[in-house]
Amino acid sequence: MTVTAPATTTATATIISVRKTRRRDRPPSRIRQSFGERIAPYVYIAPFFVIFAVFGLFPLVFTFYVALFDWNPIGEQTFVGLANFERLFQDPRFWNAFVNTFGIFLLSTIPQLALALGLAHLLNQATLKWANFFRMALLVPYITSVAATALVFAQIFDRNFGLINWVLNIFGIPDVNFLASQVGSWVVISSMVMWRWFGYNTLLYLAGLQAVPREMYEAASVDGASGWQQFIHLSIPSLRPIIIFTVIMSTIGGLQIFTEPLLVAPESGLTCGGGRQCQTLALFLYEQGFGQFEFGYGSAIGVALFVIVVVVSLINFYLTTRTRKAR
Repeated sequence: MTVTAPATTTATATIISVRKTRRRDRPPSRIRQSFGERIAPYVYIAPFFVIFAVFGLFPLVFTFYVALFDWNPIGEQTFVGLANFERLFQDPRFWNAFVNTFGIFLLSTIPQLALALGLAHLLNQATLKWANFFRMALLVPYITSVAATALVFAQIFDRNFGLINWVLNIFGIPDVNFLASQVGSWVVISSMVMWRWFGYNTLLYLAGLQAVPREMYEAASVDGASGWQQFIHLSIPSLRPIIIFTVIMSTIGGLQIFTEPLLVAPESGLTCGGGRQCQTLALFLYEQGFGQFEFGYGSAIGVALFVIVVVVSLINFYLTTRTRKAR
């Protein structure tokens, strides 16, 4: 009696035999090539991670380490644990710098982004003449030197010969010494920040608006929507991702503001006024670390600033998630 193997078993054996033959006949160069193809993406991105580790991660970790010491670059380094942080939270200068930082940030960011939104909407109008000229002109504040900007605004807000006080005198208001008060200093520095960055943010918003089909605005006009209604219900929803990006970047930059308060009152140095009325956290960090050579205390300020930025970034991430879910 003859037993015949099932057709399925015979076909499976044939397939396995063919695969073994192909594996044996595959040239070694093909194997090496596939291995190279697998590691190539990691090689391409490796320079970024190496540079980040050397210039980003290591300084950050070392800052946390130094914050635990009474670290004098020309003296001894003594381990003090969390004493620098206890001193930090009890230091009124830190809280003054904290309030100044957030005051300048709020006064500069909110009006700046609102102005950028409105200008972007106007520049996106098809009937606007000289639109390209205005778009290019928006880059002038961004490419202007911060030192030159500080000199100009110091003259504009000068107590004796400033343009702002001249306008106030027309209405019978006496001269105001802006840099002598806390809120006045915030106004001067915030004006500098707004003037420098509103054009950059306007171009970002304008690029987003130009990606919106013109037919949507035409359809809204046919339906009787006014310009304000189109701005609220078409422009802003279309710019939602860009708005989130600009808010995050403005927040990070605003919390680390350093150059503008340093240059607006150069005669007072790192304190930004005799009463520290415009000293920010970045200025306070630099004063303690490189002015007083208290590297441990300065590093503790840097860690606190890092935590503040992380917390604000997490809030922005939460708002971003909520926005995406709403869409």
